[in-house]
Amino acid sequence: MSVISRSALESSSLADLHEIASELGLDSYRRLRKADLVGAIIDRQGTNGDAPVPEADAETDAESRPDLETTAEGDADAVADADADKPARRSRRGGRGRGRARDRDPGDIEVGEDDVETSPAARSGRPARPARDSDEVEAAPVPAPRSGRGARVARDESRDRGPVEDKVAGGTVELLPNGSGFLRVAPPEPSDDDVYISTAQVRRCELVSGDEVTGPVRSPRRSERYPSLIRVDTINGRSADEVAEGTKYDDLPCTYATERIALDSEDPTLKAIEWLTPFGRGSRVVLVGGPRAGKTEALRRLAGALAGQEELETAVVLTGVRPEEIAEWKAGPLAPVAELGLGAPADSQGQAIERAIETGRRVAARGGHAVVLIDTLEYVPAPLGRRLLAAARNIADGGSLTIVATAREPLGGETTVISLDAALAGSGIVPALDLAASGTIRPELLVGEKGAAAIAEARAAALA
Repeated sequence: MSVISRSALESSSLADLHEIASELGLDSYRRLRKADLVGAIIDRQGTNGDAPVPEADAETDAESRPDLETTAEGDADAVADADADKPARRSRRGGRGRGRARDRDPGDIEVGEDDVETSPAARSGRPARPARDSDEVEAAPVPAPRSGRGARVARDESRDRGPVEDKVAGGTVELLPNGSGFLRVAPPEPSDDDVYISTAQVRRCELVSGDEVTGPVRSPRRSERYPSLIRVDTINGRSADEVAEGTKYDDLPCTYATERIALDSEDPTLKAIEWLTPFGRGSRVVLVGGPRAGKTEALRRLAGALAGQEELETAVVLTGVRPEEIAEWKAGPLAPVAELGLGAPADSQGQAIERAIETGRRVAARGGHAVVLIDTLEYVPAPLGRRLLAAARNIADGGSLTIVATAREPLGGETTVISLDAALAGSGIVPALDLAASGTIRPELLVGEKGAAAIAEARAAALA
């Protein structure tokens, strides 16, 4: 066999170079940078042909590696296949067979399944292969026929890889609490023809529930029930690239809330909140008070009043709450999108809140109106709490994201503070609103000049 030229080595992937280095018996080759590894291979090949590179076998192995989109189970089968074929490799190469899948560095895998829509190799259905100099490379020998389990695994892999882009699907996006989602082809009911959407695709394309999406899909592999979306081509009839190139959410111009959110409730606590501490679309609202001041109960009543408003997309996130409160929320009109109890780490609580807020940001950026109710921000670090709260805004001539959260004290940056008095609540006095400690910035934008004057008079009376 002939040796490989420097240009062919430099155009090869790191995985192929590791395979070649393994066959040459180079020591500590995985610690070398690519340029140093190429030099070491050339030095080992030498000019006397002491250790010619079995390049044909390396190329065959590159072709037999799992497709870039292989699932975790497929990778495990590939390892089993390599182990089953180990005697044949040794007899054919005369080497130690160190090029098995389990010997590969994790960094050798350059493209993940979540990014499959950006991979040209995945689009064509063929694994990427380095360019070779045809006049310096011998033809790869045809591998001997396999038998037993190795042959069965090989047939299964060949069948599973199949065409990458089987068909183009279209439907309505439905997001899951973990950040991934499904493309419902016959909404609102789920079906076996629905298409799975990865978390990375949801983030990259800023998808929200209700988006109309089209794109190519691949058939389900072993252990998969649903086909998977390869990439997003259109969103609501527009090119996905065009949607992605829009202005970033944080750069969108915003204004103070000008449209009050009506609660339309006879509940005395909600009536007091609506008219004495009003908030609107895009407000940052914090319900504050000491233990047993009734913050969670007030938030639950707010959720009941907002649940029936179809123009608002309302979500509830529970973090650091009592197990009994989780059960009560689940029995209410709005089931939580995330629920973490008292023992959950602060990082996990922050991540759960961020996922819900991220969905609300996408809704607002598309011109919709989202409300996120959070119980509670008390156990997340104060800087993180302020950053989460800062996501709420009223986009000029656009949508809005309203955040209503409970906390022991104001975080800073709120446009509305609703303070509840634990002493009044413990005495059974309703509403237990501490009007002197409560307030709304620019209330005249929500209730008019006369309404703002009435709020000022009520506050003065409470302070007298």
